[in-house]
Amino acid sequence: MCAFNPPDWSAARAELRDALAAASWPDDLIQDAELALCELYVNAWRHGGSPAPLVVVLLLNRTLRVSVADDSPTLPEPVQSADPYELSGRGLHLVRSLTHRFGTDPRKHGGKAVWFELEAAA
Repeated sequence: MCAFNPPDWSAARAELRDALAAASWPDDLIQDAELALCELYVNAWRHGGSPAPLVVVLLLNRTLRVSVADDSPTLPEPVQSADPYELSGRGLHLVRSLTHRFGTDPRKHGGKAVWFELEAAA
C-alpha cells in the first residue's frame, strides 16, 4: 500500500451500510452516513496518525452514532479558509452539514474519538 493512501475502510463502511439497511433507513441518509464516516476515517488517518483508526457504529432506536478514534490528543478544528479552491480543509464542515450532531471526546488512555449522530425520521 502506498504511504499516501489511507487504510482500507471497506469493512467499516459495509458494517454501517448493513446496519442501516437492516433498520430500513432511507438510501439518502445511508449515503450521508457513509460520506461522514469516510471524512472522519481519513482525518483520523491523516491528522491523527493512526494507521488503522478504530470505528464504532451504534444504532439505538432511530439514532445512529458513529465514532472514529485515533491516537492524537489534538482536537480537530474546522478550517476557516476563504479560498474555495483549497484541496482540503472542508471535511468537518461537510460532516456538520450531513449530520445532526458531531463532536470530540478525549479517550481515557490517550487520543480522541470524533463522532457524529444521525437520526432517521420516525
